[in-house]
Amino acid sequence: MLDTTQLSHQKGQPLLNVPAVITALAVTMLAIQLVRDHLDPETGVDILALFAFIPARFDPSVLAAGVLPGGWGADVWTFVTYAFLHGGWTHVGLNLLWLLAFGSPVARRFGPVRFLLFFAVTAAAGAGLHLLTHEGEVVPMIGASASVSGCMAAAIRFMFASERYVAWGPEMFGQSVNYPAEPLMAVMRDRRVIAFVAVWFLINLGVGLASPGQLVDGSIAWEAHIGGFLVGLLLFPLFDPIGRFPGQGPYARQRG
Repeated sequence: MLDTTQLSHQKGQPLLNVPAVITALAVTMLAIQLVRDHLDPETGVDILALFAFIPARFDPSVLAAGVLPGGWGADVWTFVTYAFLHGGWTHVGLNLLWLLAFGSPVARRFGPVRFLLFFAVTAAAGAGLHLLTHEGEVVPMIGASASVSGCMAAAIRFMFASERYVAWGPEMFGQSVNYPAEPLMAVMRDRRVIAFVAVWFLINLGVGLASPGQLVDGSIAWEAHIGGFLVGLLLFPLFDPIGRFPGQGPYARQRG
């Protein structure tokens, strides 16, 4: 079993202490938005053509015509780089607010390298599902929402895990980053998780179908959100450095 006495003496991070990797991502996105605000319109379009995710890029006729810049390299990097571009300060601000709330505990648990890989994989998953549902579309998709959705999914994999080891209290969610996560089937039997997932899907489907937001043309790419969320939920164990069962994690009691 985990040694909760040992854990209580570990030098923990305050709940509101933002991990450096989250700060770095936020500064990068804000700096990019600031630079884009001062670009002339033609250069701004060139930036979108080179770094936004454009489903038409993968259309054979577009490939043959060589209309979009970047070649095969852009075919790869745009699956991730689109997440660093936003449609305005409100867009980037909302994404960073959610990244701060849900990305911080995930980054604290994963560490910076694993978290950046997770961020990239969930961004690519969002782009992939968007590509499948918007084949041949020329409208660029931008924004970090797919990765933010992935962080939300990853957080619910472990946010209630500490209930097995410590009493309910304000420190419970802060300590949950240190404890083994439940298997997915067990997590999905938790009524709080079921409620969260249900509300999340309803909001994304409702807002995505009814109001503007993430795409350059003013509509939300809700399919990308779903892609990031599902991959974050399912691939969480591949990035989690803490063992699934007591005795496997980095804070387990050393025996012998």
